[in-house]
Amino acid sequence: MPSKPARAPVLTTVASTEWLTPSLVRITVEGEGLAGFPVGEFTDHYVKLQFPPPGADYAVPFDPAEIRASRPREQWHRQRTYTVRAFDPEGPRLTIDFIVHGEDGIAGPWAAAARPGDPLQLVGPGGAYAPDPEADWHLLAGDEAVLPAAAVALARMPAGAPVIALFEVEDEREQLDLAGPGDLRLTWLHRRGRERSPEPLLDAVRGLDLPPGRGQAFVHGEAGMVRELRRHLANERGIALADLSATGYWKHRRTEEGWREDKPEWKRQAELDVRPGT
Repeated sequence: MPSKPARAPVLTTVASTEWLTPSLVRITVEGEGLAGFPVGEFTDHYVKLQFPPPGADYAVPFDPAEIRASRPREQWHRQRTYTVRAFDPEGPRLTIDFIVHGEDGIAGPWAAAARPGDPLQLVGPGGAYAPDPEADWHLLAGDEAVLPAAAVALARMPAGAPVIALFEVEDEREQLDLAGPGDLRLTWLHRRGRERSPEPLLDAVRGLDLPPGRGQAFVHGEAGMVRELRRHLANERGIALADLSATGYWKHRRTEEGWREDKPEWKRQAELDVRPGT
């Protein structure tokens, strides 16, 4: 079963920042509260970052329960979910990669402006996926949002196992150096300013000549794209749902709050997409 985020917030401070691509910044945080942080079982471990809303009369650190009890809903804190890119228990230090789209959003602009010493409050970790060493082959697919978890997964693949990875990013400048002990076949797809659509990645996956045997797939990113890929992999490629980790990390033109509202219906529709017996 997936692990559950811890209830008590952990206060950390920024230790370092590094721009990896024009839109991806790596933030490493440290703090005594990270001692014993239970990261390691899954490759898609995530934390929920807690931010005061714009114009709030409070700042980090804060008590989320007290904020909800004492202020109207529009002044409640905002939570943003991010993958744990790395964790060093000796620090202890935790690394998170942030996608930055100009001034849009809350977490991205915070990360773009972050400097050593800045506070960051979080809860977690959660997680549910890790490469199965018994699988005959592995498929990783998604957009920029999947790259941190995919990078961790690639590093933990069984040596020599066939690994097919397809990632959609804006252009060559957004590509990362990805590697691991598996036999990796990596393909980058580029939007180059076009409107987001599930079709390019879906078409690329449809065109794959998948290896024989039992495959395990990790497909994450924009919700509409993930739903289409999930339906194809389950119905057309015969990947069992138990071997298919596929959930929308975000939804086009929706905030995380909006996506949380939509997610129950998304899950319901996604289950209806899959043919009985899969």
